[in-house]
Amino acid sequence: MIAGQTHEQRFPKDASSIMNSIVIIGGGHAAAQLCAGLAEAGQGARVHLVCEEACEPYHRPPLSKAFLKSAEETTQPHKAADWYREAGITLHLGDAAVAIDREAHTVTLRSGAVLPWQQLVLATGTRARQMPDLKPGLENVASLRAADEAHRLRTRLAAAEKVTVLGGGFIGLEVAATAKALGKTVQVIESAPRLLGRAVSPELSAHVLATHRAAGIDIVLGAQTGAFEIEGDRLVSLQVNGVKQPVDLLLLGIGAVPETALAQAAGIECADGIVVDGHMQTSAADVLAVGDCTRFPDRRAGRALRLESVQNANDQARTAVATLTGEARAHDAVAWFWSDQGGMRLQMVGLMPAEGTPGLSSVRRAGPKPDAFSLFHYVDGQLVCVESVNAPVDHMMSRKLLEAGRNPDAASVADASVPLKNLLA
Repeated sequence: MIAGQTHEQRFPKDASSIMNSIVIIGGGHAAAQLCAGLAEAGQGARVHLVCEEACEPYHRPPLSKAFLKSAEETTQPHKAADWYREAGITLHLGDAAVAIDREAHTVTLRSGAVLPWQQLVLATGTRARQMPDLKPGLENVASLRAADEAHRLRTRLAAAEKVTVLGGGFIGLEVAATAKALGKTVQVIESAPRLLGRAVSPELSAHVLATHRAAGIDIVLGAQTGAFEIEGDRLVSLQVNGVKQPVDLLLLGIGAVPETALAQAAGIECADGIVVDGHMQTSAADVLAVGDCTRFPDRRAGRALRLESVQNANDQARTAVATLTGEARAHDAVAWFWSDQGGMRLQMVGLMPAEGTPGLSSVRRAGPKPDAFSLFHYVDGQLVCVESVNAPVDHMMSRKLLEAGRNPDAASVADASVPLKNLLA
C-alpha cells in the first residue's frame, strides 16, 4: 500500500511527471533522516520512499530493550503517516525494490511497479549474520535487526526459561541484559578473548564483563562452538568448548552483513558495503548511498570505514541531502555511539584505535557516582576517542572537544574537579 495516495497519484499515466523523482530505497534511520531533510529543503514532493517493511520507518534501538520487556510496547515511528502525506512524500510500503536499471533510470518493485528516478539513494542497511552450518528457520533460534524479528523474539522470550546469546557485541549484550531483567537464566558465548573487542578499549571491555557477571549473566569468553543438534524445527543443543549444552532459546548476535545485493546486481562498486565518496556518491552517476550499508572515506580515521550506528546514518543522510539539493559538502562528522545494557549506559565518541597502536595512551576520569567514569584515549598525545560509562555530561563535552579539535592534556582531563567545559575555552 502507499499511504495517502490514490492509484492515479501513485502511478500517473504520464510517467514524465515523476521523472524528476528522488527514489529512496530503505526504511531505516538513514532513510527517515533523508525524508526529513529533503522535506525541509522543499523537495518532499519529489520523494518516493520504498520500504520492504509494511510500516513507516521507526526507531530501532528500543527493539533490544523496552520493546522486549512488554507485549504492550509498539514500534516508535520517526514520523506519522500524516507527516509524509503533508510533506508530499509518496510511500511504497511492503513493496521491496528488486532491480535497478541504471540506463533507464528506473527501479522495479516486487509488485511489478516501475518507478522512474532522476536521483536514487540506497539506504538498504544490514541484515543479521547467520551461522552457515545452522539450519535456517528453526523455531527457537532468533536474530534481531527489524520489527518482525523483535516481535518473534519477544514471544519466544516470554516462553523461555534460559536464553543463550551467541556473540558478545552490542546487540547480544543488550538483549542479554533485558532477558536477565525479565528473570531469565542467561548465558553469553563469545569466541573472542573479550567482549566488544572490535568496538571498545580493553579497560571498558573488562568493566562491561564484570558488570554483567555481577548481575548474574554467565559469560564464556574464547569459546569454541561445535555441533548443533536439531530435532524437528528446534535446536536442542550445541557444543561449547567440547561440552554439549541444552538450548531453550538461542539469539544469534554475531554481527551484521551490509545489504548490497541490489547495488551489486546494478554494477555499483561494493567492498564490504556500497563504496561512496565524501559526498555519498556511488560509482554510478546519480546514485547515492547512506547508512550502515556504505563504506565511506573518514578523514579523521584516514581510511575507508563501514560504521553501524544511528548517528552515522543520520550524519550521512544530511550529507546526502546537501548533495541532492546542490549544496554539496564533504562528509566530516565525528563518530559517536551508545548502548544501554541494563543499568549501564555506554557512550563513545571518536573511534577506538586498535590494541597495540603505537603511541596509544589512556587516562581515566572519575564520574559523579561510583559506577560512572570516562576513559580518554590519546595517540601520540592527540585525543582521538572518549568512552563514558553512566557519565552523559562527560560524553556531551567530549563530543564538543573532538568536534572543535581541542586537545586537552591528560592531567587536566584526569582531574574530575575541573569541568570539561572549561577545557573548551
